[in-house]
Amino acid sequence: MKTLSKTNSNILVFGVPVLLIVSMVLITKSKLFSANPNTLSIAITIDLLFTIPIVYLLLIRKKNIPKTTIVPFFVLGIVIASYIIPKEHQSILDWAKNWVFPILELGVVTFVIYKVRKSLLRLKQHTKLKPDFFSALKETCNEILPKQIAILLAMELAVFYYGFVYWKKRTIAKNEFTYHRNSGSVGLLIGLIGIIGIETYVLHILLLKWNTIAAWIITGLSVYSGIQILGFLKSLTKRPIYIEDNILYLRYGILSEATIPIKNIESIELSSKDLELNAETRKLSPLGNLENHNVIITLKQENTFTGLYGMKKSFKQLAFYIDNHEMFKTQLEEIKSKLTSLKSI
Repeated sequence: MKTLSKTNSNILVFGVPVLLIVSMVLITKSKLFSANPNTLSIAITIDLLFTIPIVYLLLIRKKNIPKTTIVPFFVLGIVIASYIIPKEHQSILDWAKNWVFPILELGVVTFVIYKVRKSLLRLKQHTKLKPDFFSALKETCNEILPKQIAILLAMELAVFYYGFVYWKKRTIAKNEFTYHRNSGSVGLLIGLIGIIGIETYVLHILLLKWNTIAAWIITGLSVYSGIQILGFLKSLTKRPIYIEDNILYLRYGILSEATIPIKNIESIELSSKDLELNAETRKLSPLGNLENHNVIITLKQENTFTGLYGMKKSFKQLAFYIDNHEMFKTQLEEIKSKLTSLKSI
């Protein structure tokens, strides 16, 4: 009964704004609009950009829905108005695009930065290590945005942060372990960036002879891909694997991560043997067999790790690379031994 009530409530929250938007579109197709295009264009633009988002905000004011979801409604209003309002009657719309939207965009970015800072301070109080930016960013985005949008925004912001902002060398603590120095992943990603750069230049020259717009679109996509890979590459050096409070935190930059209670570890094997990857046996690195592994952890019970853009994968055996793998195994086995001793008392 509660589920049905919640469903009906959500239909109301999103159904009313959608019906209002549809009604605005229908009005622009009517004879009434043809007779009064200037007056109705102004009214419809104001409704799409301001009235409907405010109605949506009133509908969600007592619900557990982030208030920042009003922003997508405003952006949607701009997009729809751009298509249905005649060009000669878009003065209000142009004003909103040139003045309101940039201010709103700056406000959202400022709000996200403020919330991330608060999350970092909170994490700093509860961890012995330097608080992790990506963890704080995901937590913040999940608080203020719907889940799917939050994942996408967090990943895009993280790519920019690790690619262009975070240049300071990270000091590695005793319970932290790097995995990028000897694995070959850094060289592989640098090589990939180089290949993208060369192919982009060649394709751009060839496509210019055919279609200038297509040439620049392909070039833009290639540059964006290069920026993404740069962000992924640098995040490998800034997000080490670490052990804290009897928990193993596995990371592969911002591409994948897993949290494993050490009491759930059945065995730790130092091995580079080939593995048949399946639903139970996986690699932490999304590069798969392109990257070597030297540690294989087998669990007592199935666990999950989070991949690119929030994709979840289950595993019972996980393979990954650790630069100082012997020290890593020693620390894990010492903790396992202590936990076993406490359990037997």
